[in-house]
Amino acid sequence: MPQTPLIFYRDDDSSVPVLGWLGALPAKARDKCRVRLERLHECGHELRRPEADYLRDGIYELRVRLGTVNYRMLYFFHDRIAAVVSHGLAKEDTVPAREIDLARQRQTKFNANPRQHTAGTANL
Repeated sequence: MPQTPLIFYRDDDSSVPVLGWLGALPAKARDKCRVRLERLHECGHELRRPEADYLRDGIYELRVRLGTVNYRMLYFFHDRIAAVVSHGLAKEDTVPAREIDLARQRQTKFNANPRQHTAGTANL
């Protein structure tokens, strides 16, 4: 199976939300998230629970649990070309609708202008 390129979403202000989020995590959580990103890179659309899950409206989540904390990285696919990682969050029970809506907004922006909203491909 060919690998799926990973792209980190770049916002209008040139920030890269998932990288800022990852940088603020404890080292062990960051390492587990990096492993999950590597699995997305390796498996792409084939990645399933417990590592990933479909939320709604074309938005998926990468799933990481460390102790009692559930970390999630939201992503979407750009055609069948690449997976675009929108942002990350720690959640209690379910991923809040506003987070899914934010990922959808970013998906719309990305699809309208991929070059402007690409921070580069991930070097894992």
